[in-house]
Amino acid sequence: MIHSVSEPFCDGCTRARLSADGKLFTCLFARRGHDLRALLREGAGDEEIERRLREVWVGRADRYSAERSRVSAQGNAEHTAEQIAEREPPKIEMSYIGG
Repeated sequence: MIHSVSEPFCDGCTRARLSADGKLFTCLFARRGHDLRALLREGAGDEEIERRLREVWVGRADRYSAERSRVSAQGNAEHTAEQIAEREPPKIEMSYIGG
C-alpha cells in the first residue's frame, strides 16, 4: 500500500492557499484559515498586508503530515478505512481551497 503522505514534509513546506472567501490556509489540510478579506475590505495597504502575511506564516504550527505519519505508524493494517478516518485529524475539503 502506498500512503498519500509517506514522509513528513511540514518543515520544508512553502505553500499557502487563499480561498475564494478570503481565508489564507497555511496547510493543504488545515482545519481553519486566517481571514484576510476583512483586512482588505478595511483598506489595508501593501505594507500592512505583507506584515500580516509574514505574521501568519512565521506563526504557523502546521503538522499535518507528521500527525498523519504518526497515525499510520500506529498500525493501519488491522483497521478498517472508517476506523483509520476516525483517528485522523479533521481537515477542510481541498475543493474549498482550490486543491
